[in-house]
Amino acid sequence: MSADEAKLREILATLIGFDTVSRNSNLQLIDWVEGYLGALGAVCARVVNDDGKKANFYASLGPMVPGGLVLSGHTDVVPVDGQNWTSDPFSLTQKDERYYGRGTCDMKGFIACALTAASDFARADLARPVHFAFSYDEEVGCLGAPSLIEAIARNLPKPAAVLVGEPTDMRVVGAHKGQNSYRVCVYGKEAHSSLPHKGASAVMAAGLLMAELDGIAKDLQRSADPHNPFDPPYGTLTIGLVRGGTAVNIIARECTFHWDLRPLPSDDCAAIEARFTRKVHEIEAQMRKTAPDARIEFERMTSAPPLAADLQSAAEHIARLLTGDNQSRTVSYTTEAGHFQRAGFPAVVCGPGSIEQAHKPDEYVEISQLNLCLKTLRKLPQHLSA
Repeated sequence: MSADEAKLREILATLIGFDTVSRNSNLQLIDWVEGYLGALGAVCARVVNDDGKKANFYASLGPMVPGGLVLSGHTDVVPVDGQNWTSDPFSLTQKDERYYGRGTCDMKGFIACALTAASDFARADLARPVHFAFSYDEEVGCLGAPSLIEAIARNLPKPAAVLVGEPTDMRVVGAHKGQNSYRVCVYGKEAHSSLPHKGASAVMAAGLLMAELDGIAKDLQRSADPHNPFDPPYGTLTIGLVRGGTAVNIIARECTFHWDLRPLPSDDCAAIEARFTRKVHEIEAQMRKTAPDARIEFERMTSAPPLAADLQSAAEHIARLLTGDNQSRTVSYTTEAGHFQRAGFPAVVCGPGSIEQAHKPDEYVEISQLNLCLKTLRKLPQHLSA
């Protein structure tokens, strides 16, 4: 093992050792990263969440001038609850040519590569800076990214491009779908099941609303260009969680369900929400004929915008130069790149590992992928020194 590989492994082992499942604090990890980059001379800052238990982090190496590159990643990982791991998920384990552990692929592997390369950035005579941007709560709806990006826009000279290091096998991804999640709570009126006209069934009303969502999903499929590059080639809508009722012979007082929307960049989310809202009002009015206090609450829980393809962007240009990959791809999962693009920062997705390994038990990343990522990032000084 070379000195570079040993250093990368050491950093990755440290990051994996922090249990940053989204329900937990990430501050210990942020403390360590801040100390590491601060020792290299980086200018560091945090954006703390409302309860002070989590923080976004950003740092810069090089002159504070416009035109730099942002290396972006998230510090949280998904839970391991109920998964059958054959090794400790929060201790880096090597088997053959793979590193196992929660976050090795998604996406502490990329962060470890960026931190390993940081010593090269610190030594280089950069004409433009390298910025590091590490967020919290990406896995539960990209919750940290907006305040992180707002702070970068407010406090840093405008970067030319953003590279989001989600796992793509180090191939350039220039577009992805978005992800919105919603909650619907229906409140009706209980009655004996033999007297349904004296109550208002929250479950029955929820069923009508779910039927409307099924219609919207079918319309998204029908209206999409079947030849577009996404898989599947249309926006998707699914209902993932339903809870309601107390007994089979009681008209249900409450029912709650959650639905998930994965729009194409061309889909109109506002129009979809407006259509569903009209149905909510219609069903609510029907319920109030027998239950004047009946109501339906509908709210968007999370929103992560899609990343629209822009083959001429500075992000595409630098990603191609660094990787030698002249094909830009699309994926159906969502990243923080859409938030950066919406804020006016050109962005692409490119990082080590395969999305097929993310979120699974015995999550792993190929060591060769990490080495390729490190080699790629070490080309940055030559492109930021001209």
